[in-house]
Amino acid sequence: MAKATAVLERRQREWSELSGLCERLETGPATVAVAERTRFALLYRGACADLALADHYQFPAGTVEYLHQLVSRAHTQLYRSRRFEYAAWSRTLLQAVPAQVLRDRCVWFSFVLFWSLFFLSGYFAWNDRIWPNFAKSILTEGMIDQLEEMYAKPIDADRTSVQPFMASFYFKHNTSIGLSSFVGGAAILPGIAIEVFNAVTLGTVFGHMLRPDVPARENFLTFVTAHGPFELTAIVLSAGAGLRMGWGWIHSRALQRMAALRQTARQSMPIMGSAIVMFFLAGLIESFVSGSQLDYSIKLSVAVLSTVLLTFYFGVLGWPRTFAP
Repeated sequence: MAKATAVLERRQREWSELSGLCERLETGPATVAVAERTRFALLYRGACADLALADHYQFPAGTVEYLHQLVSRAHTQLYRSRRFEYAAWSRTLLQAVPAQVLRDRCVWFSFVLFWSLFFLSGYFAWNDRIWPNFAKSILTEGMIDQLEEMYAKPIDADRTSVQPFMASFYFKHNTSIGLSSFVGGAAILPGIAIEVFNAVTLGTVFGHMLRPDVPARENFLTFVTAHGPFELTAIVLSAGAGLRMGWGWIHSRALQRMAALRQTARQSMPIMGSAIVMFFLAGLIESFVSGSQLDYSIKLSVAVLSTVLLTFYFGVLGWPRTFAP
C-alpha cells in the first residue's frame, strides 16, 4: 500500500500535464503540435493504469474521483470526433512524410544507385555495339525470346474482362518486390544486391525491348509507360526504407541495439508507407490503364501526370532539403 501511494504521488505531475493538454484540446485542437499529441496518448494510457491501481488499493475517494474525471476528459478528447485525426493525418501526410523521405540519405543512396545502374544497363542493352550481347548475358537468350513473344501482339479487348483479377495479381507481385527490397535492405549487403539486381535487370529489359530492330517495341512501350513512374519509384523507396533500418541497426550511436532498431523503424515506416501507396497506384494503373486499349497518348499523359505528382509531393512539399545522417 505504501509503495502504491508513493507511485501515485510521483505521477501527479503527469496528471497535471494531461489535464493541461485536455484543456488546450478543449479550447483549440489546432494549437497542439504532433509531438504533444503523441505525448497526450502516452499520458492517457498512464492515467488509465493509475486509475486501475487506485481502484485496486482503495485509495481515498477524492483521488479516485479526480482520476475518473481526468480519464473521462482525456477519453473524450481522444475519441470525440474525426476532425482532430484528420488534421493530424493531413500534416503528417502532406508535410512530415515527404520532408522525411526527401532528407533521408539512405533514400538518396538508393535513388542514385538504382537509376544510374538502370540507365547504364539500358544503354548497353540498347546500343549493342558498345557491349555486344550484353542483354543476353544479363537476361539469357531464353528470357529475351519469352519477352519478345509476350509483347508480340497488341493488347486485345479480351483483357478488359479480367482487369479486376489482374489488379489483384499486380498488387501481390508488386508487394513481393517491395518486401524483398525492404527486408534485404535491413541487412545492408543483401538489400544492395537486390537493388542492383532489380536495376540491372529492369534496365536491360527496357533497353533491349526499346531497340528499333525489336518487333515488339511498340507493344512493350504501350504497356509499360503509364505505370512505370509509380512502380519504379516504389522499388527505390522500398530499398531506401530497408537500408535505413539496416544502417540504424549498425550505426546505433549511443543507443542499445533494440532501442536503435525501434528508432529507425519509426524513421523508415513513412518511407515504406509511401512505397506501398506507390505500388498500389502502380497496380491499379497497370491493370486498368496499361492493360487497356486506350490510346497511347492517354497512357503517356498518365505517366507524365504521375511524374508531376511525384515531383510535387516529394520535391515541393518535402522542401527544404535537410539531410538525416
